[in-house]
Amino acid sequence: MRDRLKKLKNQAEEAIGNASSVAGVEALRVHYLGKKGALTLMLREVGGLPEKERPKAGRLVNEVRAALEGSLLARLGTLAAAERAKRLADERVDITMPGRAREVGNLHPLTITYRGVRDIFTGMGFTVHRSPEIEYEKYNFDLLNIPKDHPARDAQDTFYVADDIVLRTQTSPGQIRVLLKQKPPVRVIIPGRVYRSDDVDATHSPIFNQVEGLVVDRGITLGDLKGVLDVFVKKLYGQQTKTRFRPGYFPFTEPSAEVDATCAVCSGEGCRVCKGTGWIEILGCGMVHPRVLENVGLDTGEFQGFAFGLGLDRIANIRYGIHDIRLLFENDVRFLKQFRGAQ
Repeated sequence: MRDRLKKLKNQAEEAIGNASSVAGVEALRVHYLGKKGALTLMLREVGGLPEKERPKAGRLVNEVRAALEGSLLARLGTLAAAERAKRLADERVDITMPGRAREVGNLHPLTITYRGVRDIFTGMGFTVHRSPEIEYEKYNFDLLNIPKDHPARDAQDTFYVADDIVLRTQTSPGQIRVLLKQKPPVRVIIPGRVYRSDDVDATHSPIFNQVEGLVVDRGITLGDLKGVLDVFVKKLYGQQTKTRFRPGYFPFTEPSAEVDATCAVCSGEGCRVCKGTGWIEILGCGMVHPRVLENVGLDTGEFQGFAFGLGLDRIANIRYGIHDIRLLFENDVRFLKQFRGAQ
């Protein structure tokens, strides 16, 4: 047994010395010292020896085990250190190299335009009010003095969710909701998406954005409306901008007007954007119809008001020279990158 142990020891130490990986060392440990390993099997043979030889044979086996465990541990440490050094070398980071720049996004042109419009009106004392995009028909039509036979109520123009529920066709229902909750004085703007059944092309979309404005108080006149909108247009496009009011019609205002501004592209000289007229229509407005005030329980002998609504998409298109409204909804990164740093 002595000779066999010596041969086993020499064979194992040579194999351990030639092991090239931590996994290889572990495999050798199992092969020689595991439950079914070569040295373990020899230890079991000790029980079959004469009683006088057993202590000496057992001691020899344990000495070989201790020697092999020491060799395994030493080789394992050497290989682990080598693998750690290689991994550190492979994963080395040169902290003196410049960092990889992360591209920063930018605001959507509609967001930029809305914030500009909002800041102008909040600077004049308006507050921002939000209203539901899915709206009751009575708020979207009835209480706004829009008659039952009005073409806007037809399913060809309006998206109906149910018989009396629609996707709002304008932000004007927000006027009703504000006036039912808040007694005058009222000075609010109501931004949001609106929906109309329309074909998609360069100038039309079934989804677009509006900003509604409403002022109700004692002694409100058409002059107040003109003054507010004139200040707004000048702050939006520049002090040189002029406004023009033309008679218009809306069921919820009387009198009503369409407002034009001198073209921001050509300063009124005439160009392709304004079709040579020097003017661009930017919003509709008027004095709040007495029936609308009565519908929300206000005394028309005491309170008056004005309202206006502008298309945010149209304002953005004019401001940035965008000729196709679809670009605002397609999220083409090449298009959106052009507005980095825009104001």
